[in-house]
Amino acid sequence: MALYRGKRRRNAAELLVRRSMDSREAGTLLRHNMNILRGILLQDNRKFVKVWTKTSKSPIMYENGNIYFENYLNCYSCLHTEPRNLYKLPKRSKQEKIEDVLLCQSPLEKTLSSPSDHKPSILALTASNWLYRLSADTGEELQKVYLSPKCKFKYLFWNDSQETFFIKSIQTKETPLERQAGISHNFMMHLAIFHVSPLQPVGILEISKKVGTSPFLHVFAPLHTVCHSNFNLSLSGIWKWQKLSLGKPSALLGNHTVGDMPFGIPVNIQITGSLPVLFEVSCFDSGVHVGGHPWHYIYTPPQKTHRGTHHIRSLRDGTMAINGIQNMDCCSLESDSILFHPDDSGRIIHFGPTTINVLRIRGELDSSSPSEVVEDFSMQIKRKSVNVTVTSSGRTVKKRFNQLDDDPCQETFRMVVYENEIDLLAVVITNGVDGEGRAQVQLRDNHSGQIWRAVDLEELWDETFQHELFFDRDTIVHVEQKNANFCYHQNCQTCKESLESW
Repeated sequence: MALYRGKRRRNAAELLVRRSMDSREAGTLLRHNMNILRGILLQDNRKFVKVWTKTSKSPIMYENGNIYFENYLNCYSCLHTEPRNLYKLPKRSKQEKIEDVLLCQSPLEKTLSSPSDHKPSILALTASNWLYRLSADTGEELQKVYLSPKCKFKYLFWNDSQETFFIKSIQTKETPLERQAGISHNFMMHLAIFHVSPLQPVGILEISKKVGTSPFLHVFAPLHTVCHSNFNLSLSGIWKWQKLSLGKPSALLGNHTVGDMPFGIPVNIQITGSLPVLFEVSCFDSGVHVGGHPWHYIYTPPQKTHRGTHHIRSLRDGTMAINGIQNMDCCSLESDSILFHPDDSGRIIHFGPTTINVLRIRGELDSSSPSEVVEDFSMQIKRKSVNVTVTSSGRTVKKRFNQLDDDPCQETFRMVVYENEIDLLAVVITNGVDGEGRAQVQLRDNHSGQIWRAVDLEELWDETFQHELFFDRDTIVHVEQKNANFCYHQNCQTCKESLESW
């Protein structure tokens, strides 16, 4: 969704008139509402102020306007000026500890059997292999499914967002006693696949050692993405399966009920024969990004001579794109990063300590000519190179070493976050002034990089700690980890003065 491509910013009165003219379609109405919100957000007489701070001894999670403390047991809504507590669940035992969580939104195009299915919910995986569906607003238990007694499931991942998800188990390894006795397992891990609305299992798949050489790092679905520790990444798979239904008996369980304790869900997906490899590439650190228009992939070859470079190739035939080797040649503790833009435009964001390049792939879908990588726009921090300083006594001192590009004492790009509803980029810049780390969030145009607003965060930004930033409509959330503690900071927009024109 491309907003505000022109130089002129429309005022709210004009946008309200346009909204009233196109109010028949829900999508159009939402788009106009977001245009109005963006116009208000970028007004000169409005500013962001810190409204709330809270610390915790456990990790803090932010998702879709909700803040989760105490391992998802304590939930606040930050849709108000000051966050309000939605619910607080009782403490769980170690066996019932929540391992991972996904947030589900109900589909608008489906009519579901239960009214609760039409409201946001949380999928929570516990250490005892139970999958719970909880209300996102009240924490009420809506549904629970026992997965399996055969393995320990620990990770939740979206397969197709809000449509299907999968649950991955930990890798199965032989104990020293089993190895001494010559006992070996034929499978390495299990993969459970579910539909979301309504919650129904597709089934459970055993990942066998015969799928590829061990050890595995990751396995994903529906195309098996098998990452080996020798830097190979391959896409493969088609399987056969028997249909299952929650709450109904299955012959695979001896006519016991699917999803009940202690039988859970049977292994009903079988792989017959060897799987054809659809795509394979050797890469550094198992890192491959796939996207673009037409389809391309980005990777770093495993050879040491290619470290710090990013190669962009066609997914169809592996042809290197023109200007397809991107290298920022920066000297920093943390290397530059690259990824496909989350706005689904097919562009690429190449992120470094002093430069952020937004790149575009030019190419035709069925053309035999290689695609070309061109710069869409660039955001840069301009620094003065000062190698000689003069002391108070007049003595000239020449520096023997240059500072790192991401030195905390200099202005440095730290992260970039995309807000899809109002089509803005939030770019975090830090600068160590008088030995104190300060951070500024710049709201930039997604199509030109132009700075619309700059927000100075009140709290200090210490680069030795981990930081996360979330930009959600008119709210900026900063979560930091200080040693063993976590701290949540929320900044909301407010008006500097009465807005008579509105």
